[in-house]
Amino acid sequence: MPLFNLIMQRRNFLKKIIVFTIGIISMSNKLFAKEVFGKEIFKDGIFYNNYIDHKMATFKEFWKWRKESKKPEPMSFPLAKNDPKFLQENRNQKTLTWIGHASFLMQMDGINILTDPHLTKRASPVVFAGPSRTTPPGLKIEDLPEIDVIVISHNHYDHLDYQTILNITRKQINNQPLILVPLKLKKLLESFGAKNVKELGWWDTTSFKNLNIHSVPVQHWSNRSFNTNKTLWCGWVFENANFKSIFVGDTGYSKDFSTIQKKFGYMDLSLIPIGAYAPRWFMKDHHCNVEEAIQIHKDLKSKKSIAMHWGTFQLTDEPMDEPVKLLKKLTVEKNLLSNEFIAMTHGESKIL
Repeated sequence: MPLFNLIMQRRNFLKKIIVFTIGIISMSNKLFAKEVFGKEIFKDGIFYNNYIDHKMATFKEFWKWRKESKKPEPMSFPLAKNDPKFLQENRNQKTLTWIGHASFLMQMDGINILTDPHLTKRASPVVFAGPSRTTPPGLKIEDLPEIDVIVISHNHYDHLDYQTILNITRKQINNQPLILVPLKLKKLLESFGAKNVKELGWWDTTSFKNLNIHSVPVQHWSNRSFNTNKTLWCGWVFENANFKSIFVGDTGYSKDFSTIQKKFGYMDLSLIPIGAYAPRWFMKDHHCNVEEAIQIHKDLKSKKSIAMHWGTFQLTDEPMDEPVKLLKKLTVEKNLLSNEFIAMTHGESKIL
């Protein structure tokens, strides 16, 4: 009996230590969030950015852009040959495959991750109109390995594709991937048929096996069927014992990236958008240009960065090949190493 009492006393003591530790961690996260945000990011049902006022384009401004737009001709780009069989069987090597636009297959320590998967023809709510893919996806649904985790950055049609999500969840009906989404987006994914969806707010963390996954702030907006900024947007940081990477999603340039670096330290790998930036008077707040993308790379203290969000859909006014040409030019002018910030070929796989 005395031995039992001693065991229970030690157990209760350990429980108090654990509760105290969790409280300290929670408090430090709240203090960090208060320092970072400095203002409310959700008010009256609307989400806000950290460093710009909540000011969406007016219809007049949108019409001005559409009226003045001299949208270049769509261009297609080479498609690299990859090895789906290797990707399906690989559970040891770190790899990265660019499917196109903001869609990557990342393999880390036996975990298969998809970012903003879009493998269909149009970035649109309808199949007969809207931006059409000019270069086929680098992997087809049947080429994909079994996916463990999908991350969604926001609800725009070029980043969240109903048919792709539906096809993946049907393919893995008995082992659905964990789908991580920003706040207020879970209900939409569940309406697509997804069964394993989790919402995270900025600076929230979840884990899958030995991988910690963090939602981080970026500067963008959300809209899908006239519900502007009713759902959050974010980037995603992936972290394990020996590797840190970030999928930025869609973003304008902001101080958010210096803050992310302050919290996580350097990045081993960053996936950063470089396209859909023209005209600047209309796009600047929410889409970084190439020079700003390089600054994001520097702010994150990234060892290596990969360009995305170019060469797949003709969305804005710059020529489709301009972002990648500028990237090559500016990385030289800004004295980056030759392989420090690069663009991959659609469908290309790299061993990390």
